[in-house]
Order: sequence, then C-alpha cells, then structure tokens
Amino acid sequence: MSGHSKWSTIKRQKGAADVVKGRVFTQAARAITIAVLEGGGVSDPDHNFRLRLAIEKARQVNVPKENIQRAIEKGKGGGAGAMEQVTYEAYGPGGAAMLIEAVTNNKQRTVALVKNLFDRAGFALASPGAVSYLFVRSGIVTVPKGSHTADSILEAALDAGASDVVETGDMFEVYTEVGKLSEVKCALLDKNIVIDNTEIIMKPIIPVSCTADELRHIDQFIENVEGLDDVHAVFTNVGN
Repeated sequence: MSGHSKWSTIKRQKGAADVVKGRVFTQAARAITIAVLEGGGVSDPDHNFRLRLAIEKARQVNVPKENIQRAIEKGKGGGAGAMEQVTYEAYGPGGAAMLIEAVTNNKQRTVALVKNLFDRAGFALASPGAVSYLFVRSGIVTVPKGSHTADSILEAALDAGASDVVETGDMFEVYTEVGKLSEVKCALLDKNIVIDNTEIIMKPIIPVSCTADELRHIDQFIENVEGLDDVHAVFTNVGN
C-alpha cells in the first residue's frame, strides 16, 4: 500500500486503471468535504492545510473544478444534501480495534450499511469512546527511501516538528503533530526530498498482534467496509 501508513487503509485515489473514474471522483470529493468539515467550515485552502492536500489529490486524478467547488460547499453545509462526518468504533478478533470514518447526508442509511457488515463478520460495534482512546491523531509524510537514511530524513524535518521516522518496506514514514504537518512537508521539500504522500491518520498508541487467520478475517472485513461509498477511512491497531 505504497504511500499510506500501515495503520490506515484510507481509500486511495487509485486512478481509472484500478477503479472506475466516477468512483475516484466521488472519493476525492468526499475527502474535500471532510477537510472542510474538520476545518470548522474553513473553505480557503490557504488557511486549511488538510483541504489543500485534498484539493491537490483531486487535481491529480483530474476531478473537474466544479466538482471540487461542490464538495467544498457540502462541507460548509451549503446546497442540497449537506454532509456530516460520523465515526464508528468497533472491536474485531484478537483484540483488534477499528475506527471507521464516513461522510454522509443520511446517518441512518450509513449506520445500517455498516452494521450489516459487522453482523455478517461477527464483529461488535462499540459505544463512542470505547475504542478511540486507543489512537492518537497524527500527521504523516511518506518518503521513498532512495539514498536516504532514517537519520537524514529526521534531521531534515526535526526543526519543523517531526517527532519520529519509521522504516516501512521501501518507504520512510515521518510522523508529526497534525498542526506541524504543513511545516514538516515544506521542510522536506526544501531539502529536495521527494514526497510520496501526505495525510492525517489515527495512529494506535499500542499496536496489537493477531494470528494469520484473524488477520485474514480483519482484512476481508476492511475490504468490505471500504466498498461502502459513504466510508472514507478505516484505521486499525493491528501491528503485524
């Protein structure tokens, strides 16, 4: 899952070769709407870094300008079908905890769809707060290894607010507080370091390990949940 933290299965703007164009546009638009919602209705990308990231990714997959503007208006509560963000908390096998983020204009519809998948998988929806305390919201910048080392990447971004660098496969994951994400990204770019992806995730405080069978069950469930149009992101504390 190049360019994405192992802690998240945030839906990718994959491109037409992987999913149909309409679905790519829909997910890109939802990311924009969420950015406005989480930014307190701030619709100026110069003052809402998450919105700026979402717009950049939407443009990369050629989302039309009018689609972008419509998604911004939905986040502000303007027009028909105003959207709101909802989060579902759940437990799976092996002590796995999950957060499911969705954006919807009909919460009853969305919870019914999500609950149906939980029931089929034998997982349990949890009450608000029962799972979220196991995670912390973090910013992450993903950098291809190239000729870099973890120390050189951390040195380049430390003064800007980077807190840790983790080696994952052929990538380095640079972690930071959400409020420092823009500065960390700019610091890396100033050093001519190529950036693969920048995003905000829910990172587990203490990862858990699951058996191979449990992992397959969890992966299948996440794939099914990601198939719901309303779902934007799934986070888990499974570390293996």
